[in-house]
Amino acid sequence: MLKELSIRNLAIIDSLDLSFAPGFNVFTGETGAGKSIILDAVSLVVGAKSDSTMVREGTDRASIEAVFAINREDAVLSSFLQREDLIDDPESDELTITREIRAEGRSVARVNGHTVNVGILREIGQRLLDIHGQSDHLSLLDPASHAGLVDRFAGNRALLQQYREQLRRYRAVLNQLNALNKSEEEQLRQRDMLNYQIQELKSAALKEEEEEALTQERDRLANAENLSLSAQKAIEYLEGRGVEGAGILDLAGMLQRTVEGISRIDSEMNFLSEEIAAVVEALNDSVSVLRNYNDQLEFNPRKLEMVEERLHLIHTLKRKYGGSIAAVLAFERDAVEKLAQLDHASEVSDSLLLERDQLNEKLTALADQLSKTRKQAAGKIIGKMEKELNDLCMVSAKFDIKIEEGGSDAAFTENGRDQLEFLIAPNPGEGLKPLAKIASGGETSRLMLALKHTLAEADDIPTMIFDEIDQGIGGRVGSIVGEKLSALSKSHQILCITHLPQLAAYNDSHFRVTKRVEDGRTRTVVEQLDSEGNRQELAMMLGSDITENLQAADAMIYAAHHGKIF
Repeated sequence: MLKELSIRNLAIIDSLDLSFAPGFNVFTGETGAGKSIILDAVSLVVGAKSDSTMVREGTDRASIEAVFAINREDAVLSSFLQREDLIDDPESDELTITREIRAEGRSVARVNGHTVNVGILREIGQRLLDIHGQSDHLSLLDPASHAGLVDRFAGNRALLQQYREQLRRYRAVLNQLNALNKSEEEQLRQRDMLNYQIQELKSAALKEEEEEALTQERDRLANAENLSLSAQKAIEYLEGRGVEGAGILDLAGMLQRTVEGISRIDSEMNFLSEEIAAVVEALNDSVSVLRNYNDQLEFNPRKLEMVEERLHLIHTLKRKYGGSIAAVLAFERDAVEKLAQLDHASEVSDSLLLERDQLNEKLTALADQLSKTRKQAAGKIIGKMEKELNDLCMVSAKFDIKIEEGGSDAAFTENGRDQLEFLIAPNPGEGLKPLAKIASGGETSRLMLALKHTLAEADDIPTMIFDEIDQGIGGRVGSIVGEKLSALSKSHQILCITHLPQLAAYNDSHFRVTKRVEDGRTRTVVEQLDSEGNRQELAMMLGSDITENLQAADAMIYAAHHGKIF
C-alpha cells in the first residue's frame, strides 16, 4: 500500500507531505484546489508520462517521492525487483520510488535510489496501484488480465502451475524436434562439417598446459647462444676466471673466515657467521646449477622450427574454435556430441515424438479442466456482478464473460486454450460489448466499482485509486458507492476524490484540499481532518448553512459506520 507521499513544486503544489491509512482515504475540496494533482503525482511515480508544464512556475524542477509497503510474498513483484537488482535489503518491506521532472523537459526516476527508466516504473506500478480517473482506465479494461482474474476467483493457482510446468516441457520437446527435422541436405552438410572439425582437432591432440611450455621452449631455443654466453659469464664472475681481481666465491670465503674469527672471540656474532656460511654454500650451489643449465642448452634450428609450427597450429585452432585451448577442447567435445545426435537422429526423433504426444494429452486434459473451472467461476461472477450493478442503480445492466474454448487445433498458451473477455450491456437494447468500448462517466465508474467489489478476493493489487468516481451520480447512489468502497477497503487500500458527502462519510481518513493565495502565488494546502473536522467538512459539502447541516452530517457518519445507508 501507499504509506507516504511527498510532492515538491508540482503545478500549484509547492510543498506537500502526506501519510495514508490502510483503509478508505477520502479527498474533498473545491474544484481546482489541487485534488487531482495529488493523484497525478501518484501516477507519475508509477510511470505516467511527464510534461515540463507540470513544474511549478519559477522553479527548475518538480519532484515526487512515494514510499510503499510491499508484500514480500508477491512472487511477481519480488522476482521483478530481484531481476532488475532493485532490492538492497531482502528483509525490507518498503519500496521507495522518486520521480523528478526538470523544467527543460528531462525526467529522472529512481527505485530505492537506483536510476531506472519509465518502463520499469510502469512494470512496478502495475503490481502496486490501480488508478481509475476521468481519463484513465483500470487493468480490468485489458482483456489480457481477465483470465488471470477468473482463475484467481476459481482457485486455479495449483492447476495453472501444473499446466504451465507441462507446457514448458512440451515447448522444449517441440524445439528439439524442430532442430532434428531439418532437411537431409542440411543434416549431411552438418555431418560433413562436424567430421572435418573433429578430425582436425583430434589430429592436433591439444593439451591444456602445452602452450605455455612451448612458448618457454621457443624462447630458450631462439636465444640459446645468448643464454649460454650469459651463463658462462656468471660462472666466471663467481669463480674469478677471466676477470680482474678475486672472484665472488673467493671474496665470500675471505669474508666467511674473517667473521668466523670475530665470532670465536664474541659469541654474539655467531648468527652472522652462520648466515654468511649459508650464503657461501648457496653461491657454490649456484655454480653447479649454472654449469648444468649451460650443458643442457642447445642451438637446434630444426627443433625451434617444429616448436614454432606447433604454436602456429595452436594459434590457428584458437582463432577458429575458441579463445583458449580449453575452449577449443570444449568445442571438440560439443562437436562429438552433436555428431552423435545426428547419427542417432531417427532414434531420438521417435522418442521425442512419443513424448510430445504424451505431453499433448496431459496438456489437453489440464486445459479442459481449466475451462471447466472457469465456466463455473464465470457463472458465479456474472451473478455477483449483476447484483452489484443493481445495488448501484444500474438495474437493467447485463454482464457476461465470453469464454472461447480452443479446439484440438488451438495452440496452447500460458493460460490454456481459452480466450476470455468481460462484456457489458449498460442499457437495454445496446447488446453486450467489451468493457473497453463502453461509455465513460458515472456509468463506467460504477461498473468498475462493481467489478472491483466482485473480484476483490481475486484482485491482488493492494492500492486502488478512484478520481471522482461519483461523476454523474446522486446522493442516494453516492451512499451505496461509499458503502461498496468501505467494504472494498477491508482488503485493499482505497484513495478516492469525491464531491459527495454521502460517499465521503464512509472514510477512515479524510483529507481536505484547499488553495490559498499568498504573496501573489496560488498554493495547495492539504489538511488531514480529525473527527470534528470531518464532521464540519461533510456539513459544508451539504450546503452553506453549516449549523443546519451538522445534524445531517452526524446522521451520515452514524449510518456509514453502523451498517445503514443514509
